[in-house]
Amino acid sequence: MEKKNLGKRLEEKLPGVKKNILLKDYTTFKIGGRAKYFFIAQTKEDIILAVKTAKELNLPFFILGGGSNLLVSDKGFNGLIIKTENKKVDIKNSKVIVEAGMPLTKLASILANRGLTGLEWSAGIPGTVGGAIRGNAGAFGGSMSDAVKTVTILDYKDLNVKKMNNADCKFRYRDSIFKEKKFFILSAELKFKKEEEDKIKEKIKECLNYRKMRHPKNPSAGSTFKNVPIKIIPKIFFEEIPEAKKAIKENILPSAFLIAKAGLIGKKIGGALVSHEHPNFIVNCNNARAQDIKQLIRFIKKTIKNKFGVILEEEIMYLGF
Repeated sequence: MEKKNLGKRLEEKLPGVKKNILLKDYTTFKIGGRAKYFFIAQTKEDIILAVKTAKELNLPFFILGGGSNLLVSDKGFNGLIIKTENKKVDIKNSKVIVEAGMPLTKLASILANRGLTGLEWSAGIPGTVGGAIRGNAGAFGGSMSDAVKTVTILDYKDLNVKKMNNADCKFRYRDSIFKEKKFFILSAELKFKKEEEDKIKEKIKECLNYRKMRHPKNPSAGSTFKNVPIKIIPKIFFEEIPEAKKAIKENILPSAFLIAKAGLIGKKIGGALVSHEHPNFIVNCNNARAQDIKQLIRFIKKTIKNKFGVILEEEIMYLGF
């Protein structure tokens, strides 16, 4: 299809699509160039239509939730961004059916008002339900995999809507099948337990206070790297740095410990900085470019590998590179 006709066809098939939208306004990093096309999906039907249209027109696309855990290229994205704004939630007893675009923090508040516990750990996280399921987000000992009963998805292969149970999702630490397959999350059925409303709200307050005290104020994408399972850390590391054992929780060593131990707190490249408040956060401290962030990530990974023999794995995604 000729490029000059592509935009016209897209506008015909996807009413409301916009052009040349600056993506830095839709990411928590506040970094990123322009999307060639940008569509806000208010309903799950909008998501299905947008994906079907992109496939029909052979147009690259990306489904954008809350814009956290994401680094967008300075060059932007030469395709269609589908921004999920589908936020319906239906609660019956302890059964919750929620759409992918629902912000996590808002859902935690809604559940608290209904006396449902299990999502307090998410308070203050700027992501959406869909993104949290995809990355199996978690904190303070909780994770999305604990709450998910079923996930309703659009299968890119045959463009059919399907339902997957928890086991189908192949949840792992900060990972799931949705990072491997082109399954696009539309909604999910989540399960929670009853608890006194005051106790739930107190837990939410504690989580919010922790993040307020410990997390940086500058724009960031959240945790840059996944924490490290101790089984992949060389044994000599713990012999040389015995204090690392005190930092281990549930057989996981925080990446922040390694970054701090390597003396990288405050390391800066361009406008990108290793946060003083939380070493696993890279922050946009002074109009950082995407390349600044990427170079700093490479520097950190190289330093940690050379000093400790540990290979860090990014928690953030890259778009447009």
